[in-house]
Amino acid sequence: MAAFKSTPLYGGALICDLPTTFADVSLLREVPDNQEVYIDKDGFTSIVFDITERVGGKGSGPEIDGRALTTHLEDVVGDDIDRTKVWNTTPTLFSRLDEDIPSYTLIATQAPKPNPEQRERSSAPDFTALIMTLVRLERELTDILITINVPHIKGEYNEEDIDLELGKQGKLIGDAVDYAAKIWETFKVKDWGLFAEI
Repeated sequence: MAAFKSTPLYGGALICDLPTTFADVSLLREVPDNQEVYIDKDGFTSIVFDITERVGGKGSGPEIDGRALTTHLEDVVGDDIDRTKVWNTTPTLFSRLDEDIPSYTLIATQAPKPNPEQRERSSAPDFTALIMTLVRLERELTDILITINVPHIKGEYNEEDIDLELGKQGKLIGDAVDYAAKIWETFKVKDWGLFAEI
């Protein structure tokens, strides 16, 4: 079981628990103002917080919010949408946000572009799993996207442990689900003025 530490985001306007093995990428390279990016020092998994303009029409509900989730997924995977498979989507409850704030999580996998030259390099992932949570802040005209990217690189995971059609997630995805659950439990907005600035 991973150890977690309370981590301030966006200058402390948001806070949640992240694994202690994850490092703030902005200490290594520039990250856009609307993002916070953390990467596992012991692996390849990353956690990205993204504050964006709310997409979709007024109101909320599975249909409106589902379309918004699809739009955000398309933005994240870009041209690779045709190689992306969504395995499930579920409403998500954040322990420290109002219950009337809609949130949804999807689990998807993305196959790499077919590139014979790249297959020779061992660092190219066989596939990348995505655990994406969308928090809809209608009053603030904001969507918060929390994406955990889990590249599966040959030799770094046990292929026999994964069969998403049968519900077998393997260790890396299982760990990422635990990270997501900890974020849902501990994520808190400390300064709502953040959403007026971005």
